[in-house]
Amino acid sequence: MSRHPSFGKASKSVKKRNVLKRFERVDVLKKLGAWDEKTHKKVTGLPKTRVS
Repeated sequence: MSRHPSFGKASKSVKKRNVLKRFERVDVLKKLGAWDEKTHKKVTGLPKTRVS
C-alpha cells in the first residue's frame, strides 16, 4: 500500500517562515540595538522587523 500524495516526501525542503515569534523578534531588536531591558517590559506592540 502506498502513501497518499498529500503527505509529501520526506526529503522535501523546509519552507522558510515569514513570521517571527515574539522571542525571535525581541532577539532581532536586541541585535539592532532597539530593545532596552529597562524600558521595555511588555512584549506586546512590538515594531515590525524583517525576516532575514
